[in-house]
Amino acid sequence: MSSFVDKVDDFQRNHKVVGFPLAVIYKYFDDQGAYLSAIITYYAFIAIFPLLLMGSSILGFLIQGDSALRDRVLNSALSQFPIIGDQLGRPEGLSGSTSAIVIGALAATYGAMGLGQACQNAANVAWSVPRNSRANPVLMRFRSLIFLAIGGLGILAVAVTTSLLANPQSLGARVEESLSWLIRLVGFFLTVLIFVGLFRLVSAGRAGMRSVFPGALVSAVMWQLLQVGGNSYVANVIAKTSQTNKTFALVLGLIAFIYLAGVMTVMGLEFNVVLRRKLYPRALLTPFTDNVSLTPADQRAYADYAKSQRHKGFQSVEVTFEDRELKADQPPPDNT
Repeated sequence: MSSFVDKVDDFQRNHKVVGFPLAVIYKYFDDQGAYLSAIITYYAFIAIFPLLLMGSSILGFLIQGDSALRDRVLNSALSQFPIIGDQLGRPEGLSGSTSAIVIGALAATYGAMGLGQACQNAANVAWSVPRNSRANPVLMRFRSLIFLAIGGLGILAVAVTTSLLANPQSLGARVEESLSWLIRLVGFFLTVLIFVGLFRLVSAGRAGMRSVFPGALVSAVMWQLLQVGGNSYVANVIAKTSQTNKTFALVLGLIAFIYLAGVMTVMGLEFNVVLRRKLYPRALLTPFTDNVSLTPADQRAYADYAKSQRHKGFQSVEVTFEDRELKADQPPPDNT
């Protein structure tokens, strides 16, 4: 068994096509990426529903008696969230409410600010930024506002562009149905730009555009796949459930959708860090045992983790690794 594991380890160390993805996965779990994604999910969930409440109320004030225009605005705005688009994009009973706008604005601001801070914290953990070098609470909240602006305007730009390309007759133009791939291509390109801007912002100058582009590209691809999965969930699960169960299916689907979006965001950050700092290849068994021969990438990664716990500028953190021999496998006991 040991010889087989050694062969697999040697193979992934000598082949980047295997060693690099494995290093990204190990970095994700080293940084407790699942918990970082859960925090992002919490604040994103809090931000989304108040925004829908506030948006519906504002539309109720601004769009009175024009059901066709109201339908187009709702459907295009919610199309970026495929799980909820078909369900909450219905205009029945839509009316303006001042109290709903105020409450929605306060709750959405809390959620959005928390979302921005959660993403910045994920970036700080991924880049192993020492705690004393991270942004102070005031600056972090200011960056959260910029994060919200980039993300919100980006989603709006994708929604409007996709809607116009999908309905060119609204501009008096005619486009062949065979060019539908162009719509997806433009949407994908805009999504990449959004992730580049967001990753550049949360990295706080530690990575340039070229450094964050690979992770942004990977996250954009995963985002497209996530939308396909979301649309399939709506068509095959929510649409076929009873009216009583639709609410539960909707909420659970929304939470799952946001969590997967958080996972792909953290994965994109880890992808950039591993590529930029060459944190690959890693030892195959390093997450499971101390009886392992660390690679230089392992040592750099573990040194970064320790140094990231520095709380003061006048505090020094030094990391050393002992020279040690691996323990040989113990022979099976002799029961004779």
